[in-house]
Amino acid sequence: MEQSFKYQIPPYIISHAPPFLFQTFSGQVTAGVLRGERSRFQLFGDTMNTAARMEQTGEPHRIHLSRISADLLTEAGLGRWITPRSSKVFVKGKGQMQTYWLRTTKARKLKPAGSDMNTVAETEETDEESETSECSNLSLSVDRDQGMTKIERLVEWNVEVLGKLLQQVIASRGGMVNDIEYLSRAERSIGRDGGTVLDEFTPIIPLKRFDVGDLRARRRPSSIDIGDEAKSQLRSYLSEIAGMYRENAFHNFQHASHVTASVKKMLTRIVKVDGEENGFAANRGIQSVNNDRHLDDLVTHGYGITSDPLTQFAVVFSAVIHDVDHPGVPNAQLAKEKTRNAEIYKKSVAEQNSVELAWDLLMSDEYSSLRACIYQTESDLRRFRQLVVNTVMATDIVDKELQALRKNRWDAAFSNTSPSSTENDDDRKATI
Repeated sequence: MEQSFKYQIPPYIISHAPPFLFQTFSGQVTAGVLRGERSRFQLFGDTMNTAARMEQTGEPHRIHLSRISADLLTEAGLGRWITPRSSKVFVKGKGQMQTYWLRTTKARKLKPAGSDMNTVAETEETDEESETSECSNLSLSVDRDQGMTKIERLVEWNVEVLGKLLQQVIASRGGMVNDIEYLSRAERSIGRDGGTVLDEFTPIIPLKRFDVGDLRARRRPSSIDIGDEAKSQLRSYLSEIAGMYRENAFHNFQHASHVTASVKKMLTRIVKVDGEENGFAANRGIQSVNNDRHLDDLVTHGYGITSDPLTQFAVVFSAVIHDVDHPGVPNAQLAKEKTRNAEIYKKSVAEQNSVELAWDLLMSDEYSSLRACIYQTESDLRRFRQLVVNTVMATDIVDKELQALRKNRWDAAFSNTSPSSTENDDDRKATI
């Protein structure tokens, strides 16, 4: 609410607005409609009285929280949103109370009614807030002059990594990025068949096949411009994803970025052939390979992963989103506590929830240009979804049943010592 108030209402309206005061106190209330000439719905009780009395110590255009409200935010993994006031305040009927502010990256001070409507003064956060802030509104553009928080820097790094991979994806289809409105029905239907994410898991994902001619004709990825709109949407999406990570000791956005860095490094090793890089990871372009023997190697090396940028993008994307909204406790504990998600998913609870949330966000209208960079056909859309599902599900390494399943799949894929290899065999190995 505070972000909407500060950044979405036009300045000429804000400049003449009265000094709004927001107070939040949490607890039980009684609700009812007062009768009479001016009948209205109203809330009653100590909770409402306390919130009203907190108004006397609030500040214009800031959201003032009680300890109870702050504790609820902390329990929800949103402790980074709050900062305690420097001293306690006196609240009638309650005495001295420790209260809190809902913290933002940048606070905007609004002119009182009657001031110059063309000027809106901004005050920056204090040094203490700047050092401790985890960027509670990551969707705002980065203020280069004022520096960046740790989360903002990680977002920018992920934008760069995924942006380069998108260049490779687009180059693999000849630089084509067209409107994908015709895929809207398919986008809405994926993952909506009544099953769970784990139900979508498959032991074999067919990889897209490229031949030597495809690789020889492929444009240099560095020559591809994904466009300002798509890049802005990528940054916005990753900022939203960062905000969906909870403030856990381990399963947090920093951890996801570390995993992403490891996956990126792993892929650069996979795509190396005889000391030469195929250009997808190094962004050097296919021209760095100067004969058909090397091109043949690129087609077959890594069971097809080498020549398929969409697979590489999907794996790195999965690393970024694999712990979204993770509660910080094992799946077994979630099942023991009978949480809502545990009742829905039964197994791989946190992993399935992460896929659902990240996918639903990606499918929203505001990311249409980003999706058009990722895929242009229904087959690539469905393959991208399958790659994400399989990759994130593989991060559940604790479940014994899933461990046994992975071992059996490995044996089925690599125990065959026959020198001949079918396309199906290669896809099975590439999927693992």
